[in-house]
Amino acid sequence: QVMNITDVGHMTTDADEGEDKLEVAAKRERKDPYSIARFYEASFFEDVDALRIRRAHHYPRATEHIPEMIALIEKLLKKGYAYKAADGVYFDVTKFEGYGKLSGNTLERLMAGARVAVNPNKRNPYDFALWKFDPKHLMQWDAPWGRGFPGWHIECSAMSMKYLGETFDIHTGGEDGIFPHHECEIAQSEAATGKPFVRFWLHVRFLLVDGQKMSKSLGNFYTVKDILKKGYSGRVLRYVLMSTHYRKNLNFTFEGLDAAKAAIERMENFVLSMQDVAGASDDPAVDEALKKAEKDFVEAMDDDIEISAALAAIFEMIRAVNRARPSQKQAQKAIRLMHRFDEVLGVLDVERKKEVPEEVLELVRRRHEARKAKDYATADAIREQVRKLGYLIEDTPKGPRVKPLSD
Repeated sequence: QVMNITDVGHMTTDADEGEDKLEVAAKRERKDPYSIARFYEASFFEDVDALRIRRAHHYPRATEHIPEMIALIEKLLKKGYAYKAADGVYFDVTKFEGYGKLSGNTLERLMAGARVAVNPNKRNPYDFALWKFDPKHLMQWDAPWGRGFPGWHIECSAMSMKYLGETFDIHTGGEDGIFPHHECEIAQSEAATGKPFVRFWLHVRFLLVDGQKMSKSLGNFYTVKDILKKGYSGRVLRYVLMSTHYRKNLNFTFEGLDAAKAAIERMENFVLSMQDVAGASDDPAVDEALKKAEKDFVEAMDDDIEISAALAAIFEMIRAVNRARPSQKQAQKAIRLMHRFDEVLGVLDVERKKEVPEEVLELVRRRHEARKAKDYATADAIREQVRKLGYLIEDTPKGPRVKPLSD
């Protein structure tokens, strides 16, 4: 898994015009752009960890992969897909027949219905920058065609292909990246290699806050740190963010945060209650509920990450098991299954108790049967045998309970 850090060349608009976002911030805060980039990079990783997001294998920085970008641009120039102009090097979109296949924005449609700012240096209005010349830019590198800095699109292609190869399986991003960014990535990558760039594209829909676009002017702009400061944990926010299918708009509300907190507590309370189950006799309804939940959860996640159905499978299982009378063995199976689910969800914070070995559980069952038969000598002998194995049996009104001696 690769997550690019575009610390140069990302303009204030998604087009090739405007200023570099890093340069704007550097001027505003009177710092060098590298310091700005490292500051927000560190802040980003704090949020990643707070949300329990597993780290990617690589976090390549654009500023550390300039040679790869230059090599890719050289290839495009050599093949005739790119050209040098007075203000930079551009990709000629008319040379790539597949332009528009991701977004549906073919050149015919773009030319017919849209207006763009005219750059006299471009051959075509929708040609995009691979390299920009700007003597005033704070970050510049030498290249065969002139000193400058890379465009946003070329950065992502060069870095992703370095670490994942010329064709890779999944590319994710926000829906606002479909055009022009991802469309341009496809064009320049496939033009350079002659191979399919990405097999599957996953685009996340926009986040809304109380049904509106998140905006500072509306007073509904929140960062991860803002939510944490209000007393919510990162795992509660994680639950909210993952609970809506990625191809649907997520409407963030504080009521939703409270509901997420309650949902997590319900799952954790279920795990805790299963740790105290003492029954010796299996209930067929429990095995059926666990089997169904595992099947439904996997099928839901395999169906384009249908998270709502996956969560529903968990809560249906919890209801079914709570209605039944699980044995201690079945309760431990339920706990193991919940932890398997949480390998995906990443929201539980229940200390996993040491799993009781099957040998000990069998002795507990035999002792329970001996007590029912009033064979107290055998029952006492088994209790001692269990104690030597490091476990203590407690007799409760609901049946025997076994726990490690260290408890």
